[in-house]
Amino acid sequence: MNIHEYQAKEIFRKYGVPTPSGHVAYTPDEAVRVAQDLGGNIWVVKAQIHAGGRGLGGGVKIAKTTDEVKDWATKILGMNLVTHQTGAEGKLVQKVYIEEGADIKKEYYLGMVLDRAKEMPVMMASTEGGMEIEEVASKSPEKIVKVAIDPTIGFQGFHGREIAFGLGLENADIMPFIKFAQALYKVYMENDAEMIEINPLIKTGDGRFLALDAKMGFDNNALYRQNSIAEMRDLSEEEATEIEAGKYGLSYVKLDGDVGCMVNGAGLAMGTMDTINYVGGKPANFLDVGGGANPETVAKGFEIILKDKNVKSIFVNIFGGIVRCDRVANGILEATKITDVNVPVIVRLDGTNAKEAAAILNSAGIENIIAANDLEDGAKKAVEAAKRG
Repeated sequence: MNIHEYQAKEIFRKYGVPTPSGHVAYTPDEAVRVAQDLGGNIWVVKAQIHAGGRGLGGGVKIAKTTDEVKDWATKILGMNLVTHQTGAEGKLVQKVYIEEGADIKKEYYLGMVLDRAKEMPVMMASTEGGMEIEEVASKSPEKIVKVAIDPTIGFQGFHGREIAFGLGLENADIMPFIKFAQALYKVYMENDAEMIEINPLIKTGDGRFLALDAKMGFDNNALYRQNSIAEMRDLSEEEATEIEAGKYGLSYVKLDGDVGCMVNGAGLAMGTMDTINYVGGKPANFLDVGGGANPETVAKGFEIILKDKNVKSIFVNIFGGIVRCDRVANGILEATKITDVNVPVIVRLDGTNAKEAAAILNSAGIENIIAANDLEDGAKKAVEAAKRG
């Protein structure tokens, strides 16, 4: 689960991670009131969406008068903000964050993620603040400092010094930076975060470190013990079909291809998507119906897949281990009764009761259901069907 910048900064401040003062606004007039309450003579108006690259997309503007604050808030609120992370469809801006201006002397990058290979959280830092960390990693990997932190001992001074030395900080900045990094580690661990990104982390003219931006993502499986975090969820920022799928116990992620996928098991789903790519197609989604699939969940899976107008074919790839193939076959037939399945459906069923499933589908006599012999054969048939439109 992701949250907005203003929400992340609220969490930061609770843990002593310094940020510029600011407040969220939902209307231009409210934006002006926030600016007046903040005081000063320069403010930043920031679109609040769950995506990076807002500045390049026109969603971050500097205002030097309250009239400019109102003008920029009027232009940004309601705009469809397109960034490299939103895709061409963009995201509707429904709120802005009004923040006091900052005296920027130097920009850095600071973030935390889980390194699954090391089985530890890793703090990453770079002198290339303001740039996408992926671009830095690609062009100048030597400029990224990475320090793994064993959670059994937690963040220690030597972790902070290693990062500070790697960034080439001046002696006077080392202790303030270590204090900042230590607080950030506490935020990450105590809130079951999966990712924290501050880009940029700035050093001000008076020598302070401030989180000028803030992104946070959380482990969905831990939200049951993070009630205050769960309350920050903004459903308007999430794909409607993904929310609907979750209500039925389906794991669904919308993608930008044209071959719909329905698979049981995350590993098999990833393998199916890879095979579709390998044979020249593009998957339209990740959909794991799980080990307990039944006719109702399979039918709901079809309904959700077909809400994507880009889908030109569907590849059903089920290995019957826990779930029986005949139950899946009945689910496919049920789906054709409930939902207008108007695209070719390529079906590969293997495992428990696969023969019975084949008999069920063959006896149904439905023209647009096509049998596949194996994974590659099914992927090829699905891609060919999608290309025919």
